[in-house]
Amino acid sequence: MHTVVILALDGVIPFDLSAPIDAFGWARLPDGREAYRVRVCSPYPSGEVSAGAFTVRAPYGVEALAEADTIILPGVRQPRDPLPDGVAEALRAAAANGTRIASICVGAFLFAATGLLDGLRATTHWTAARELAERHPGITVDANVLYVDNGQFLTSAGAAAALDMCLHMIRRDHGSAVAAQAARMSVMPLEREGGQAQFIVHDLPPAPSGATLEPVLRWMEEHCARDLTLDEIADRAGMSTRTLNRRFREQAGTTPLQWLHRARVRRAQYLLETTAHSVERIAAQTGFGSPTAFRERFRKVVGTSPQGYRRAFRSGTAPRVGPEPGTGTAPRPGPAAQAG
Repeated sequence: MHTVVILALDGVIPFDLSAPIDAFGWARLPDGREAYRVRVCSPYPSGEVSAGAFTVRAPYGVEALAEADTIILPGVRQPRDPLPDGVAEALRAAAANGTRIASICVGAFLFAATGLLDGLRATTHWTAARELAERHPGITVDANVLYVDNGQFLTSAGAAAALDMCLHMIRRDHGSAVAAQAARMSVMPLEREGGQAQFIVHDLPPAPSGATLEPVLRWMEEHCARDLTLDEIADRAGMSTRTLNRRFREQAGTTPLQWLHRARVRRAQYLLETTAHSVERIAAQTGFGSPTAFRERFRKVVGTSPQGYRRAFRSGTAPRVGPEPGTGTAPRPGPAAQAG
């Protein structure tokens, strides 16, 4: 039987700990036998670890890692703290023996501390992706996916993405039928459309308060439904197109037209969440030349289709609230602020 060992460190995030316990625990082979033996271990003599509002006692010690076929590294509240003595060595030894290792959410920081992810692509919770990349420049961090499978080593994004990754591993091990049954027990689809990007609020690149571009940025957002040209934006800003491009690079970190595209996508997110307008109407309201252009740009930025985004984030009948395009700046999209 395939043995899954979950390493619980002090400050373990409860969901990160419980998700793989349940996902692998629910998996059954066609003859009804359990597909996995699931164990929880800790490196502390007492076996006890803090899990926020409660304490968990792991029945196995760190030596269980040597017996694992798969090791799971859940996230912890302080992922930047050094690993407890002996943990990195145990993980590297397990990896050398061919053990599969996977991290959940900010557990990627623990994984990265072993050096095993160097030279590989990885992901983590989108709010921590930049820091992971800065702390570990040898890792290619992709914040736009739910999980990354490098074969022996896997990483997942935050919270529910742990289930996506676990179901993926079950399908790898035992096929789609076993994984589909585990997915039904988890009350979630075997595959979700899109990636982590759909859960990110796509803020417009900021400009410092009082910057020379601040008035024209407000004007661009208010008029993003119009077919604005670079010459028109430059004229509004009172500068040449060459100067405009230079100022955008300096103050907003992007080009005028790229900034405008992001403003339009952000407005589209808001309309998809809060109205029942058709995709065609929203394409027109947000300044895209056609529904096809809108769909292509939206998928490129958000990681899913407009309809997929609406299914994920629109609640109830969602009556329209807030200003129509061209009459003011919309509020930040609310539900999209929650990471998956």
